[in-house]
Amino acid sequence: MKPIRLLSGILTVGGWTLMSRILGFVRDVLIAGFLGPGILMDAYVAAFRLPNMFRRFFAEGAFNAAFVPMFSKRLEADENPEAFASLALSGLSLVLLTLTALSMIFMPVLVYATAEGFYGDARFDVTVEYGRIVFPYIFFISLAALLSGVLNATGRFAAAAAAPVVLNVLLVTAMTVAWIMGGPVAQALIWTIPFAGIAQLALVWAAADRAGIRVRPVRPRWTPEMKHLVSVAVPAALAGGVVQINLLVGQLVASNYEKAVSWLYSADRLYQLPLGVVGIAVGIVLLPDLSRRLKAGDDTGARNALSRAGELSLALTIPCAIALMIIPLPLVSVLFERGAFGPDDTAATALAVAIYGLGLPAFVLQKILQPVFFAREDTKSPFRFALVAMVVNAVLAVGLSFAIGWLAAAIATTAAAWVMVWQLARGGRAFGKVARFDDRFRRRIWRIIAASVLMGVVLWAVSALLTPLFGLGGWRWLALLALLAAGTVAYALSGQLLGAFRLSEFKEAMRR
Repeated sequence: MKPIRLLSGILTVGGWTLMSRILGFVRDVLIAGFLGPGILMDAYVAAFRLPNMFRRFFAEGAFNAAFVPMFSKRLEADENPEAFASLALSGLSLVLLTLTALSMIFMPVLVYATAEGFYGDARFDVTVEYGRIVFPYIFFISLAALLSGVLNATGRFAAAAAAPVVLNVLLVTAMTVAWIMGGPVAQALIWTIPFAGIAQLALVWAAADRAGIRVRPVRPRWTPEMKHLVSVAVPAALAGGVVQINLLVGQLVASNYEKAVSWLYSADRLYQLPLGVVGIAVGIVLLPDLSRRLKAGDDTGARNALSRAGELSLALTIPCAIALMIIPLPLVSVLFERGAFGPDDTAATALAVAIYGLGLPAFVLQKILQPVFFAREDTKSPFRFALVAMVVNAVLAVGLSFAIGWLAAAIATTAAAWVMVWQLARGGRAFGKVARFDDRFRRRIWRIIAASVLMGVVLWAVSALLTPLFGLGGWRWLALLALLAAGTVAYALSGQLLGAFRLSEFKEAMRR
């Protein structure tokens, strides 16, 4: 059985995710410039959020949280994993086809439920139209996610991690061509989304075939295996539903303020870059690795994998969080301020970025701690924890909105994330030492924080010196690159001096 190399897998997934997020930034910059905060961009955000919302249930979210550990354990024990995957694929397809048909029929209800503030103005009808076009994307991307889980469980991460790149390449190309030809950019963007889903599914399906893993549709059957899969997936789906409710509460609050949905979306794109490159990449690699180690009785290896994943994640995430809190204005102005995206939009988005930055370590820690439960097929505990976080989010988002307006949504999201992390850490104690970070992690975490704070001081000082350049057109890109380079060098040097990390350890892990 091919072993999973943790660091190599994380770097592979992280590298492809970084490329996807960079292209995603290009996509979002084009959207902000071509459409701008307003009717079309608000409608696009609300419409595309619908398939992405259900994607958390059926794609990399709830379904895969149940499927990947079960498939990984069958793979480790050589218990006909391909037949299990084929049956799961067929059952999932049936559910998705039904969901897609119903959603397209009742799209006005879905839009009203998720963006009530749009009702009665032009945004509502445009969002309904867009929603019906993009919703079939959920079918293709969910099947692609299942096949990606199969590839990840066998230690093959490249194709699955590369699939999101396809989406962004197609969207950027479609908008650019439409703009050059003088066509409707928004229509080109919306109609490309379902076709991008087909392309992503084709990519991972071909990769699975090349790897010798034949997953094919069969007649859906209610077997004991499927019954167990559903029993594990349902609590995970409910937990995913709670997470989506948190997002919807924020959107509902923001939809009552002009342009706020677009501001929060742009801020979300910015903090999602380190979250995707680090947190999601670690979670993708860690879940099958923990599942297979637990099946083999390797508790020591499982604890080491968890601790090294946590150490690497926070070493990369905490400095990013500090940067988002210290220099949000230069980041947003350089990346987004052009065309219809003006200085006022930059200032509003930067406030949300700083708040999300405070929560970034919590978002990443969730991706590390949840596999501790999912690898043991325990999806009920994360569901209970998510319910508590949902209450915190709703109370803060709605309650604070009367005092501070749309920013309440960002504050509530960050606070709820830290509440979720506290519950996951506390709940994991029941599994014993195997679910706890080791002594090396505890020795190094404070050094990582100290190095990140020193980097923050350097960023603040260099940002003050470079401020005049950020208003000089093409110079602002050079100023931002110089600012980020100064922060990177400061963190690398302080991290080495304080003992937060060692380059030799990365080289050794890559050789293993």
